[in-house]
Amino acid sequence: MTSSCYAFVKANWHDDIVSRALDGFCEIIPSAQVDVFDVPGAFELPLFCRDLAASGRYAAVIGAALVVDGGIYRHDFVAQAVVDGLMRAGMETSVPVLSVSLTPHHYQETDHHSQIFRNHFVEKGREAARAAIMICRARASSASLINVPCRSIESCPSF
Repeated sequence: MTSSCYAFVKANWHDDIVSRALDGFCEIIPSAQVDVFDVPGAFELPLFCRDLAASGRYAAVIGAALVVDGGIYRHDFVAQAVVDGLMRAGMETSVPVLSVSLTPHHYQETDHHSQIFRNHFVEKGREAARAAIMICRARASSASLINVPCRSIESCPSF
């Protein structure tokens, strides 16, 4: 394990789509500054992201997943639990925990839909990288005012 600035956790369900978020993230933040972890599915993201955030090793932790309606259960409940859990993880650890967890209204496992969502996840990964940089810089610049611990990204190589 390297001394990275960011942790990127991705759910393995629909990995061919979800991994594209990491591609987009690493277009903005060099992959040498990113530790990558896999979890079985979206539901496992909050606990794992919280544990990584609590480690003190990362300026921010990003969780990525695609939660789709499989026809067996109400996917919107799972999606809500994941997003709530990721937010709670950040609040409990005082480390930004960002979400690239998407829940489309209509997803069909066709080549056409898969390509649309692959492209969308690349952009969402870029957005997460920009958000991670921005929130880390904002917290670092205001740390003395709000008295919260934060790992400075200043120790990270420039990008």
